[in-house]
Amino acid sequence: MTAWLLLLGAILSEVTATLSLRGALDHPALYAVVVTGYALSFGFLAQVLRRGMALGVAYGIWAACGVVLTAILSAVLFGEAFTALKTTGIVLIAAGMVLVELGSQRARRAQEAAS
Repeated sequence: MTAWLLLLGAILSEVTATLSLRGALDHPALYAVVVTGYALSFGFLAQVLRRGMALGVAYGIWAACGVVLTAILSAVLFGEAFTALKTTGIVLIAAGMVLVELGSQRARRAQEAAS
């Protein structure tokens, strides 16, 4: 459970940094949030890996959630277009995340059965 909470921290800090990067164009002081957010994100991600989560799973979920959240929040915060094509992409990314996690669980069960 701790690894999942750390992964959530990595995702949220990365999304905050990315959104702040857009905001820093108008408010340069936000570059401090950008640097801090990315540093925290990679620190959290390293802790997730130290707790044994597979790299492919951790990175896949981190990246996919980051893309989805950033796309949604950039539409809300910055008025960026949210089209049917963008929505389709988000649905496909979410489906990919689910498949990666299901594949990881299946591989773990197969590995445990072989042990």
